[in-house]
Formats: sequence, structure tokens, C-alpha cells
Amino acid sequence: MYRVVLIDDEKLIVEGLRKVVKWEDYRCEVVATASDAVNGAKIIRQFQPHILFTDIRMPGDDGLTMLAGLRSEYPNLQVIVLTGYRDFQYAQEAIRLGVARFLLKPSKMSEINEALAAVTERLDKAAPEEETDELREHSGSFLVRQATAYIESHYAEKLTLQDVADACYVSQWHLSKLLNKHTNGNFYDVLNAVRINAAKRLLRDPSLKIGEIGEMVGYADTAHFARVFKKIVGMSANEYRNSHS
Repeated sequence: MYRVVLIDDEKLIVEGLRKVVKWEDYRCEVVATASDAVNGAKIIRQFQPHILFTDIRMPGDDGLTMLAGLRSEYPNLQVIVLTGYRDFQYAQEAIRLGVARFLLKPSKMSEINEALAAVTERLDKAAPEEETDELREHSGSFLVRQATAYIESHYAEKLTLQDVADACYVSQWHLSKLLNKHTNGNFYDVLNAVRINAAKRLLRDPSLKIGEIGEMVGYADTAHFARVFKKIVGMSANEYRNSHS
């Protein structure tokens, strides 16, 4: 039996799919449901489904990042999107991330059945490895861009790898692997690079003390800030300020 997970913030949609679709006809069973992407990602890790029916425009969630995370971490997961969001570019990106079917709400029963038949047939045959590799590469690079953007928005906070992984709907281990592959560095390499770039901008303001700048970009310890700055830039923060004054 193929395991199925349903994610949608509309309970009527979830219950409708669970009760109306003849899952057994496709050798499927619904093993879990969720009403948001965060909990959806958790149950996917718990139940390791073969098929996912999901909306990608749920309040407070970034649907494309969720898709990228799932497709990157679980490249063989068959994803069927059910959404009321009618944006062509959004749909295009979802398909590039490996969505098997993109259905607009309200979907006809025939469309849902066709989608389910198509993905179960694909699972029966197993998709070619080359296609899986291509999709994994695209979703991985998309996810690293999203992770970097999140870091750039939150670098001044006490940020951890877990925080960024949660924002990208993936495990710490998987995000760490992706960062190493696509940036040739680890999480702290990326975080420190973003923080030091921000510090370099702030150093152009002579009214700010170097210790203050360190705190502003996320370093509680001035000595640690000084070490990281010199390692990355090749000169001290004070030398950098003087050379750019």
C-alpha cells in the first residue's frame, strides 16, 4: 500500500479527500493529515509517505519553500498540488520543483483520480534516476537561496541552524548537507559572511563604535567579532574603517 499525506488549511478539503476518494482502488491509504506546512513537514518525516496532496498557499506558510524542502529531502515523494492560487509563474516554479500535478480548486473528481493514477503508476515503474537527480539539484539550489535569504533577514538575532531549517521545512542534517554542497561551507560560514558584510556597511558610519557594530550584527562578544572579522576580511575592523573613511 502507498502511504498518503494530506495537507490543507481547509478542513473540508482534507475530510472530503479522505472520505470521497477511493484510495483502496489505487492501493493507497491516508496515514496522516495536517493543516499547515510546519506540521505537514513533521508528519512527512514521521510517516515517510509515497504521495502528498497539498495546498501551497496556506496562511503564514511559504509554499514553494515547503515544496523545495520536501522534494530535496524526499526526491521520490510524489506531490499533487491542490490550490486556489491562479498564478502562472508560481505554478511553473512548482512544476520545476518536481510537482507531479498542479490542480486548481475546485478540482473535478476525474482530475483527482487521473492524478492519483498517474503518480501510482510512476511509483510502480520508479522514475528514472537522471530525472530525480535533476529535480534534486534544482530543489536544493532553490532551498539554499531561501535559507540564505532567511539568514540575511535574521542575522542580528541569536540564529541557529535549527531556526533556518524550520523556516525551510527541512531537517538540520539535510540543510547542512545542502549548504556544504552549494556554498562549500557550513551554516556558520554563511552566517558569519552575512554578518561581516553587514558590519562592513556599518563601519562607514563613524558615530558607531566597533563594539556596538558587533552587537548590532549578532555578536555578543566583541573579541569574537574581532576575530571573525579579521579572519574573513584580512584586516581588523578598525583598519577596515580607516581604509574606507
